[in-house]
Amino acid sequence: MSKDKVPTLQSLEKQDSVHDLLREDRGDDCLSCKIVGGGAFLGLAVYSYVSGQSQLELQRAKILASGSRFGMRSRSFGITAISLGLAWLGVWRLVK
Repeated sequence: MSKDKVPTLQSLEKQDSVHDLLREDRGDDCLSCKIVGGGAFLGLAVYSYVSGQSQLELQRAKILASGSRFGMRSRSFGITAISLGLAWLGVWRLVK
């Protein structure tokens, strides 16, 4: 064994920075993993928006008759917000 390959006690006791550990852990994804992961989130976003809006239209009469304080506009906004969040995750997954 050479002397430079054996770590010293001081180097073993020294705590690593969290930022350095995260930097070392990042970047292990292959391109196909990014494409599949990003595509899954984007597909979920499209499916969530389309199915949510269609279900909302099917239930329009019941929602309006119920007198709930959450009307059609707020429910539609919620569906859109969820879909945009999933789309953002898909784009972020493709880029990062």
